[in-house]
Amino acid sequence: MKPRLWQPRVELSVQEQAVAKLVRRAKLFVFLREVRHVLFDQGFQEELGGMYRDSACGQPPVPPALLALATIVQAYCGVSDDEAVEAMVMDRRWQLVLDCLDCQKPPFSKGTLVGFRKRLIEADMDGRLVDRTVEIAQRHGGFDPRKLRAALDSSPIWGAGRVEDTYNLMGHALCKALSVIARQQGRGLADVAGQMEAQIVVGSSLKAALDIDWDDGEQCRRGLTLVLAAVGNVERWLSDHPQQRSVDVVSCMDTAERVREQDVEWDEWGAPRLRAGVTPDRIVSVEDTQMRHGRKSRSQRFCGYKRHVLRDLDSGLVRAVAVTPANVPEATATKAITQDLARQNATLSELAIDRAYLSSDLVRERPDGLDITCKAWPVRNGSHYPKTAFHMDWERNSLTCPGEVTMPFEPGGVVHFPKASCATCKLRDACTASAAGRSVSIHPDERLLSELRARQLTPLGRQKLRERVAVEHSLAHVGRIQGDRARYVGQRKNLFDLRRSAVVHNLHQLSHDTELLAAA
Repeated sequence: MKPRLWQPRVELSVQEQAVAKLVRRAKLFVFLREVRHVLFDQGFQEELGGMYRDSACGQPPVPPALLALATIVQAYCGVSDDEAVEAMVMDRRWQLVLDCLDCQKPPFSKGTLVGFRKRLIEADMDGRLVDRTVEIAQRHGGFDPRKLRAALDSSPIWGAGRVEDTYNLMGHALCKALSVIARQQGRGLADVAGQMEAQIVVGSSLKAALDIDWDDGEQCRRGLTLVLAAVGNVERWLSDHPQQRSVDVVSCMDTAERVREQDVEWDEWGAPRLRAGVTPDRIVSVEDTQMRHGRKSRSQRFCGYKRHVLRDLDSGLVRAVAVTPANVPEATATKAITQDLARQNATLSELAIDRAYLSSDLVRERPDGLDITCKAWPVRNGSHYPKTAFHMDWERNSLTCPGEVTMPFEPGGVVHFPKASCATCKLRDACTASAAGRSVSIHPDERLLSELRARQLTPLGRQKLRERVAVEHSLAHVGRIQGDRARYVGQRKNLFDLRRSAVVHNLHQLSHDTELLAAA
């Protein structure tokens, strides 16, 4: 059954005006009350209603506009689903926004809120919430959202899953699989583990059950052998009892297998040992297998994800966001950013980035009209001539050294100057110490880097570089709303959380728009 439209009162009642006057700090509650009918107009409500299947059976669903508004307020307050449902009865500010002043029971249950979030994610409608704030700003702010001057930056999010070492990762995954089998059979966990000879993984602590000296390499290998034996015993039991291989059991066993493959190797005698180094895509948590080890800087390590925020430099709105695993380069996020902008029919005219995004598709495949602002990589060559001392002719694709020797080049290649020319050159000592002569590497996007280096030597160029600071402010604000630790497990749910945090940020920006308030 299709949900009905939500048609709350537009004008504030006397009681609502009294409540609004009492709000001193959390002014966004009052703003949402004043503009909720603008944010969720009939057209957008019908769009949200498209997430529901039309059926003659059952009760009419709760209006999705009401649930979406509650989802935004939940992000603003940073509360759980249980706390959100409680606040609808206990907090008059929530009641003011959700049109349920003095209600004795919440207008919907926790299950309804969770189900709506699931629908929102599956239909990718959480991105439309961000788009909706941009549409309202365009309508009342008078700016053109299609020609976009923007800045892009990222920050880390610590994952919600517990980070564990190899022993505990395999033991944890195995214990989860045994717990599912025990529930399926209606038996105790210890009985099921005993039947499979895997008792070692179901105690209060795997390390306590192993009871070894972790400074002794031989004892560590013996402990690893015991854990691997338990994994093998369960795998053999499942091979003999295929009817017990439910989806959850298979998922847990797959995790244990992946940990074994990534972290364990066998020596020449067939004994297991931990693999030296770290596998690039290493699983770090059983509860959230999409979390990864990552670095934001040389000194800052974290396990989880990276959030990416694109800020409109003219309006201050967040136009697009993305979430990536912590171990992947920042440049991989631009595909999702581009998809969000395409949904808004926006075209980038200027893009301010840091150097981590220089290898992204937005830069490598940029149209002619896109102006990139970025601090170029520094050019160093010790005591010898740097690359900037060589003249590049982009019309002829030729490179001329300080000694007036010219060689052709290709972007992404290496130019090797003739050995004989370098040997007789009077500038040799200042240029190279190599007996083979001087060589110069040409970056695939060397022309852009040359332009950036030249630009940052001018006052105007340095002023343009400083504009990127604005996205750092937006990123910090979104980070305060969302928090530094993930609320959800999995990349997609954390993208939903980032998107609704971006909506709150944009609503803060819109709340200063006097024209919008007057129209509301």
